[in-house]
Amino acid sequence: QVQLVESGGGLVQPGGSLRLSCTVSGSSRSRFRIGTMGWYRQAPGKERELVAVVSSGGTTTYADSVKGRFTISTDNAEKLVSLQMNSLEPEDTAVYYCYAERWGGPSYWGQGTQVTVSS
Repeated sequence: QVQLVESGGGLVQPGGSLRLSCTVSGSSRSRFRIGTMGWYRQAPGKERELVAVVSSGGTTTYADSVKGRFTISTDNAEKLVSLQMNSLEPEDTAVYYCYAERWGGPSYWGQGTQVTVSS
């Protein structure tokens, strides 16, 4: 059993910052070898889109809309991924979902955490 536990969502004013974190938990945590881990988001009426991911080789991929503002980081030993979000804009408002893929295995999604950017 594997679960992705997210934290850090909330309400922030435009130009503010927020940090999201996600950890792998559950009975299979010790056997979970991370292949890819990162974040997606979904705004009302829109498709879920990639925000930032890190591959097992350390390669990072960012959506064009967040480049220069968001930074993804991982701690493989702790099976943790974080997303530092700076210079937040109202367009960043969405439910953010943690994503993790076992090395050579299936993928998992978190429950989602709401990020609202508003004055």
